[in-house]
Amino acid sequence: MEQEHFFQCPYCWEEISMILDSSVRQQTYIEDCEVCCNPIEIAPQFEDSTLIAFHAQSIEQ
Repeated sequence: MEQEHFFQCPYCWEEISMILDSSVRQQTYIEDCEVCCNPIEIAPQFEDSTLIAFHAQSIEQ
C-alpha cells in the first residue's frame, strides 16, 4: 500500500512529498529533493501499514 508523506527538505527547507510503500516494514534509501535536487537519506518505518517513524537527513560528503 502506498502513502503520501510530506516533510521538509534538510537542504532547502521546502516542504516536499514522497510516496512511501507501507508494505515494507523498515527501509532506508536515497531520494533526490524535487525542489533543489540534493540527495536525501529517507528512512520510514511502518507497523501494520501505519507510519510510526520517518527520518529524512542530508547526505554529508
